[in-house]
Amino acid sequence: MNAASSAEQQGPLAMICGGGSLPGAVAEFVSGRGRPVVLFPLYGAAEGTAVERLTHHWVHIGQMGKFMRLARAAGCRDVVFIGAMVRPSLWRLHLDLKGLSVLTRAVAAFRGGDNHLLSSMGKVLEQDGFRLLGAHEVAPEILVPEGTLGRARPSERDRADIALGFAYLRAAGPFDVGQAVVVSGKHVLAVEAAEGTDQMLARVAELRANGRINAPTGTGVLVKAPKPGQDLRFDMPSIGPMTVDATVRAGLAGIAVVAGATIVAEPSRLTAAADRANIFVIGTAAGS
Repeated sequence: MNAASSAEQQGPLAMICGGGSLPGAVAEFVSGRGRPVVLFPLYGAAEGTAVERLTHHWVHIGQMGKFMRLARAAGCRDVVFIGAMVRPSLWRLHLDLKGLSVLTRAVAAFRGGDNHLLSSMGKVLEQDGFRLLGAHEVAPEILVPEGTLGRARPSERDRADIALGFAYLRAAGPFDVGQAVVVSGKHVLAVEAAEGTDQMLARVAELRANGRINAPTGTGVLVKAPKPGQDLRFDMPSIGPMTVDATVRAGLAGIAVVAGATIVAEPSRLTAAADRANIFVIGTAAGS
């Protein structure tokens, strides 16, 4: 049996899509193997993304009944969450009857962090017969490999900053705050919270422009890692060309992530952008 035949026998894949280029990249990899893909772009998150070329159904966050009905009608059992999403307030959810039936669980989930919220949504789908998969399970090509992407290499100073960044993220992980930190000269300059990585980097650029950061331009590292114990089916750390651009504007030397546990969007564009800016991008083993 060839790969295309095996993919077809798995049935169509349902993808609940947020923003950014990752949903389209994953869909291309999966459909390229012969497996049909049905996209479920989310209102308020996926506008402006390239969903029109594939079978898709727009849904609001909270329309669990609508999603389940359409996914089952399309023959989907496997579901992937992928793409950027701004956490909505509980009062802005568009709950349908199925969503209302799990309202108590939804309220409890909103009291936790993002990882708790996504895991809770996944449990509801699994209880109704769906199987939750990570994007890396259906498209392993999207994972950052071990080693550097591009020509630049981290210096010894950079490696010391990388080690501190990973140590900080391991320590802060249980608080479910964020997946990224900026370190320069063994000092933590910024920590990702609700604003996301790009906005955190924009904050670093502003602090540098205002003279609040004394570290020389071209020093410091953006470090990203999953939270300890994080379910990698949900909200796996990701980088892409925009991350490189934001890192350059922040005046940093490079980016360090965990190999095999970080998604890379448009790797050829990312590598080209890093080479043009002469910054390094490196995947390390288990955040070492």
